[in-house]
Amino acid sequence: MADDVEVFLSTIGDEQRQRDARLLVRLMGEVTGEPPAMWGGGIVGFGSRHYRYESGREGDVAAIGFAPRKAQTVLYLTGYLQTYADLLERLGPHTHGKGCLYLKRVDRADQQALRDIVARSYAAAR
Repeated sequence: MADDVEVFLSTIGDEQRQRDARLLVRLMGEVTGEPPAMWGGGIVGFGSRHYRYESGREGDVAAIGFAPRKAQTVLYLTGYLQTYADLLERLGPHTHGKGCLYLKRVDRADQQALRDIVARSYAAAR
């Protein structure tokens, strides 16, 4: 599966976005101890978690992952972003939704805060 990730990373046309993606593969791999794997066509994930909604719908998703999009990199985290408020204050420029964190430049984020966010999210997924 790591070969699939490498093929995917090599197709990222924007050099900065590709560097950011490679940085996240290293960082998330170190923090989680999991190998990278492709989830769908454009998400690089680490580990997995099972979910079940009250409606009965269930499935498996990456425990933590990211997608290098055209305008920014999206990190998919476990839980609502308000649970990361203390770390987001240190992170640097970013935007976010309920469970997604958006970074225009991963390399300009506070790397320790980013590692702590990944660790907290991965622990919550376990």
